[in-house]
Amino acid sequence: MLRLGVNIDHVATVRNARGSAYPDPVRAAKLAEEAGADGITAHLREDRRHIEDADIDALMDALTVPLNFEMAATDEMQAIALRHKPHAVCIVPEKREERTTEGGLEVAREENKLAHFIAPLRDVGCRVSIFIAADRAQIEAANRIGAQVIELHTGAYCDFHAEGRFDERDAELKRLTEMATFAHSLGLEVHAGHGLTYETVGPIAALPEVMELNIGHFLIGESIFLGLEPAIVEMRRIMDEARA
Repeated sequence: MLRLGVNIDHVATVRNARGSAYPDPVRAAKLAEEAGADGITAHLREDRRHIEDADIDALMDALTVPLNFEMAATDEMQAIALRHKPHAVCIVPEKREERTTEGGLEVAREENKLAHFIAPLRDVGCRVSIFIAADRAQIEAANRIGAQVIELHTGAYCDFHAEGRFDERDAELKRLTEMATFAHSLGLEVHAGHGLTYETVGPIAALPEVMELNIGHFLIGESIFLGLEPAIVEMRRIMDEARA
């Protein structure tokens, strides 16, 4: 079964825009659970622009599905993850000036550092995922450092689709397909995410090696019009139909 992880970061973005206590990302996470989400993703950034430390505390207490804790490879974030011991930790690149995560992590150039960084997380039982582009060298490096999972960055594929650059979209989908197969052949569990919508999720969901999709911004945006539960139910329906 293809799993759906719902990222609730941008519920916190709306909350923080007014500096209020609502909307509550934990409430959104519980609604996502009820709608059929298999897990919840939350990215605690260095600048705390959306998810805050108290949100992670509350999510760990409230969730009955796994928490996927997205974080940069910093000592501060490692300490927080080691304290909470979430089901999963996804290491992502992070730049303060970016609006959102712009690409995959550069693993090959930081192989030794990242190997030492993730070892304590694995030791306490966290499933460690590395967020990377569909690139053979990065996948090989992720495998060498001991990651159990890679999450393929689908942002370029989605951007090409939105811009009507269909030849480039199809070429990126081909890369994603080939690299999902390659990663699976190495024994890595394959996930995918970033920018996926109702229009773009089908071909990614259809890839048999992909075990989990993590989707957030689109679902939170669509919930303005449909409500969060119906937005998630529709995404689940499209995913399941594509997989079938």
